[in-house]
Amino acid sequence: MIHAFKIHGDNMVLDVMSGAVHELDDVAYDVLCCYEDNGTLNRDKLKNLDRYSDSEINEAIEEIEYLKQNSMLFTEDPYSGMIPQWTKKTVVKALCLHVAHDCNLRCSYCFAGTGEYLGQRSLMNLEVGKRAIDFLIENSGNRRNLEVDFFGGEPLMNFDVVKGVVEYAREREKETGKNFRFTLTTNAMILDEDKRKYINENMHNIVLSLDGRKEVNDAVRKRVDGSGSYDRILPYIKKMVEERGDRQYYIRGTFTRKNLDFAEDVLHLADLGFEQVSVEPVVANRDSGLDIREEDLEKVCGEYERLAKEYVERRKNGKWFNFFHFMIDLEGGPCIAKRLRGCGSGTEYLAVTPEGELYPCHQFVGHKEFLLGNVFDGLNSNPVREIFLETNVYTKPRCDSCWAKFYCSGGCAANAWQFNRDIKVPYGIGCELEKKRVECALWIKAKESGSCC
Repeated sequence: MIHAFKIHGDNMVLDVMSGAVHELDDVAYDVLCCYEDNGTLNRDKLKNLDRYSDSEINEAIEEIEYLKQNSMLFTEDPYSGMIPQWTKKTVVKALCLHVAHDCNLRCSYCFAGTGEYLGQRSLMNLEVGKRAIDFLIENSGNRRNLEVDFFGGEPLMNFDVVKGVVEYAREREKETGKNFRFTLTTNAMILDEDKRKYINENMHNIVLSLDGRKEVNDAVRKRVDGSGSYDRILPYIKKMVEERGDRQYYIRGTFTRKNLDFAEDVLHLADLGFEQVSVEPVVANRDSGLDIREEDLEKVCGEYERLAKEYVERRKNGKWFNFFHFMIDLEGGPCIAKRLRGCGSGTEYLAVTPEGELYPCHQFVGHKEFLLGNVFDGLNSNPVREIFLETNVYTKPRCDSCWAKFYCSGGCAANAWQFNRDIKVPYGIGCELEKKRVECALWIKAKESGSCC
């Protein structure tokens, strides 16, 4: 399987199974388009290339055949036979701790109902937090490195419990030989000096929410009284990043139908001095008025291409920043299991509510059909967990034939369920945007490396 595409006047082709990427001249690109999906040259199609000489066409064919022989084009699938081993039982590697089902913002697009998660506002107590750590240790098998994300709502509204959980986990590290890495996601509304100091000393990563330009952010990220949050949070975020030094962080924004020119928001964040930026498309219902629709795809995809061009120019000219959706590793990248199964929700990754209930991930919380047990009694017998375990890019019909499947790993299960009520049927809008982001990322890689292989 290959994927050929044009971007900013360049001819690109991805060999899906090997991961090889090539930048072709016009002759080679047009000749390649005369090949069938199975790698066989259709010589009847060549007759339409009369603008090229026979010698040019023959030279291009030789180059393509060389790449085929060296497993860099039309490479056979090396993974389909491995599927059984990726559907075996696995261990729990990470937990998302919902330390607060409450929030001090009222964001218009919030999937969690501004923090309520289909329930009542509540805070996790330390007993539940400690037991979550014990549960993770008990279900992690021989895995040493474990991940804990502090999430909400707004986790800083329950910061004493955050600190208590970290302290307890450090004690358990000494007893068990495990190693915990902590991440905290915050809207930065109450990110004062003491909290920043503690976070810098104890959190492996911090995710800071800011949507971009003031008018964009304040239109959707509103305070309880209806006022905007930009002026309040920006100074805190700047101080957090400055004080963090070389420790990991990223600015996480969301764009909606109200700002389809989201590249301006990405560049705004970069202009503010933030080097680690993620601005992602909203996932919202159509009645919200914020959702990205099919008729918006041309605009959004064009915006990604525009951003990619500016991204390359800025990074080349000393204005370096990293945009998470343009990150791609052609040499290493995720392991095979990750490429086939994705984030591990429902199997390796679970969410914990303030009451200790377990769900496949934070976006499933509150939907009782996905309740998988609790941290006190362990996992239950809900058959939905087996569905998560057995789901991969080869068991999703739409993914099996898609050229981008090893980059998105089948997409988000929660989004699939939200729009299609089936975790094996991907969210279509998300698929189209992911494919465009991958094309841009491949093009950027080619531009910045000077060559592709």
